[in-house]
Amino acid sequence: MPTGAGSLDAVTDQTDPYVVHWAEKVAGLVEMAQDDRPWYDELAGWLLRPADRVAVDIGCGGGGMTLALASAMDVGGQIVAVDAERELLTAVRDQATAGGTDRLAEVTIVLEDLGDGVESVREAMAAPADLVWASAAVHHVGDQQMAINALASLLAPAGRLALAEDGLPARHLPWDLGVGAPGLEQRLDAANDRWFARMRDELPGSVPMPYGWTEALRRAGLTGVSTRTFLHERPSPLETRDVERVIDRFTRWVDRIRPTGFLAPADLEAWDRLLDPADPAWLAHRSDLFSLAARSVHVGERMD
Repeated sequence: MPTGAGSLDAVTDQTDPYVVHWAEKVAGLVEMAQDDRPWYDELAGWLLRPADRVAVDIGCGGGGMTLALASAMDVGGQIVAVDAERELLTAVRDQATAGGTDRLAEVTIVLEDLGDGVESVREAMAAPADLVWASAAVHHVGDQQMAINALASLLAPAGRLALAEDGLPARHLPWDLGVGAPGLEQRLDAANDRWFARMRDELPGSVPMPYGWTEALRRAGLTGVSTRTFLHERPSPLETRDVERVIDRFTRWVDRIRPTGFLAPADLEAWDRLLDPADPAWLAHRSDLFSLAARSVHVGERMD
């Protein structure tokens, strides 16, 4: 359950398009976390308080928030990095070591799936948590409210639980590309919504959560619940690396959706042209690609 707003971009098994395989994308997740480091640094500065000594990163993925928290917290603090993929935890540990441990709070690695509970996380903590951070992790658990309740139970009095969930869909393309019918990106988003709903339905123990994340925090007994949304923008023309990331993102989304039947054949044909380096319509030939997204973080505090 890697962290980060791009978690839905994971590789899926094409024989079962609703199974997510995080370990196959370790390098990409680490690169994404490194690219988003300014955002993580901003978040760590906003969420941490001067007296905080224990923070937990649930579904740490490429380690972006783990490293930002470790850098922002005073020496002597503890950051507990939690993920279900051993390869990702190894990458996080290697980055923390390379960053200079004398300048960082201690990073503790815990191999655990949030769907299995949080007791191993609790055991690894030096004290109840001042901050628990979970980015794009809770929605991979069948019973999301139960998972939020469990995370809230890790908190010390005045501790905060921060969930990075929701926001607005990222946009990268003009509405009319001259290939396929206008609105191609929006229809891919709609197909991905259908994929996400099916993925949720097929999770073990899946139950509906027919209310928002802020209400879920309140039902977990937290108070002072609030939301802050961060705008992320890279205007056109994009640098070559960003163009490659946009194309890679669309390639993975289309490959994931293709076997589901959620995209019309004409849309798949258009995407195949846009993603083919041998086609004159290849997206890399365009100078009008951009990146625009909004990421929301919901925070609640334990008062008892």
